[in-house]
This record gives sequence, C-alpha cells and structure tokens, in this order.
Amino acid sequence: MPNLTISTENAEFQIIQSLKLNRTKRHKAKEVFIEGIESIKQAVSAGLEITRIIAPDIGKLSSWSKELIRGNQKAKIINLSFDLYRSICDREEPSEIVVTAGIKPHGLNELALPLDPFLLVFDRPSDYGNLGTLIRSANSFGVDAIFLVGHSVDVYDPKVIRSSLGSVFHSKIIPIQSMQDFEAWVTEQKSINNICIVGTDSTGDVSLLGHKLTKPIAVVLGNEAKGMSVALKNLCDYVISIPISGVVNSLNVSCAGSIILWDVYKNSQSGLAKIPGARTSVRNAKAD
Repeated sequence: MPNLTISTENAEFQIIQSLKLNRTKRHKAKEVFIEGIESIKQAVSAGLEITRIIAPDIGKLSSWSKELIRGNQKAKIINLSFDLYRSICDREEPSEIVVTAGIKPHGLNELALPLDPFLLVFDRPSDYGNLGTLIRSANSFGVDAIFLVGHSVDVYDPKVIRSSLGSVFHSKIIPIQSMQDFEAWVTEQKSINNICIVGTDSTGDVSLLGHKLTKPIAVVLGNEAKGMSVALKNLCDYVISIPISGVVNSLNVSCAGSIILWDVYKNSQSGLAKIPGARTSVRNAKAD
C-alpha cells in the first residue's frame, strides 16, 4: 500500500488536480475525483476501484476512513499538506478525505434493456446541478438508462457527482454524440420493446394532469435554455406538459423531469405500498 506525503505541488498532486478539473484527463485516465462522504460511500457500494485516498492528516482519520484504507490495499494513501488539501476541495468545510476512483463508461452498443424499459434522454444539459439532480431522481424512480445527447457538462465532473449524491455510480449513463446512430437505435427499440418516446415542454399539447405515463417509455428533456432540438422533437410520439399556476410559465428542468419520472414510476406499479424497498422519507436536498 503506497503511502505518500506531499507538502508542495508535484507530479502526483497535479494528477489529482487534473482529475478534478480536466474533463479530457478524467476520460483518458478513466478515473474520477470524488469529494463528499456520501458520494464516496456510493462509489464503494457500486464496486468502483478506489485508486487514491487523500487526507490532510492520515493519523487523525475516523474509524470509517481507516476501514476504507484497510479495504483498499491497492490504493495510494496520500497525506497532503493542509493548504494543498484545501486547494482541491470545493466545500467550505472539507470532509476528512477525498478519493479518486476508476470508472467503466457505458456505450450504446453494449446496453442491455429489460422488457419494459424506462429511459431518460437529456438534450445537451448545461448545468451541473440540474444534471446531478436528475441522475439522483432517475436512480430513485427506477430509470434503466440515461442518455446525454450532444455536447453537455461532464457527468463525472465533481459538481455533478456531489449533486447526484453519488447515484451517478449506480446509473447507466450513455453519452450520445451521433444523432444518426441514436435515431437508428431508437427505431430498433420501438420495434423490440414498443417503447413510447415522450417529449417534455411547457407548450406540450398533452397535459400530464389527464394523461398517465407508463413503461415502456423514454422521457426526453430539453436543454435548459433552448429546449429540445428539432431532431429529438421529431423522434417523439407526443410532447407532454405539466400544468402549473403562478407568475412563471415553466419549471426548472430538474424539477419538471423529476415530476415526470415520478409519474412513470407511480403509474408503472400496482401501488407504492407494494414496491419492494420503496421509501417515503425525504432527505435534505443539500448534497454531502
């Protein structure tokens, strides 16, 4: 178990920093930077290989962190000076450790779906918090796979990981760069699973109030500023809207998406009381 003490910026520190800040470096190395105890716990629960355990004082760690070190014998244990540690942490009061971990990205061609798939398609997400919140909602409501279409914020950015509360590590998330390939895949899934493609927009001609969404389904959410692209809208069987009152004419995309995902979840079951493991408690929305 390598044990390093770093008091000034060196090559190892720069690797850690690049995994936090540089999207290209993260994807090339297939490693991510994880801050926040709950997100670290979820990474461990999902079976990710912890590659580094980093702290400002290894000797004063909690029993949980010490057990994490014992359980990851191949990880580098890095003792950073307090100033260097603070420089890589976003939280005002940093947790006692941060880690890096290996990831295994998912691809469209290798995706296996159940008989009645529940999918989420997000068009060019541009806000870290919105993406993380929707991943968290998708995981909570049984979404089988999430597709990110076009150029978007990085799903493995530390801000997305934290706002998803680590649920990103339990989700199948597939980046889509070619609409032609995605359109062909959707056409195939319609034939195999009879899946319905439902767009979402505040001007949608079908109201959620009088329409039940059920599996098999793919819910399409548009970009926060521009809405759905023309190509995605053309894939949709219909577009649904959420009726609201008040002075604003639309909901934040993460709020609207969560409402629609919940509706599918609810209507695709015979009753919440019969859903194995269903919970009704609501946690504070502030991510650890």
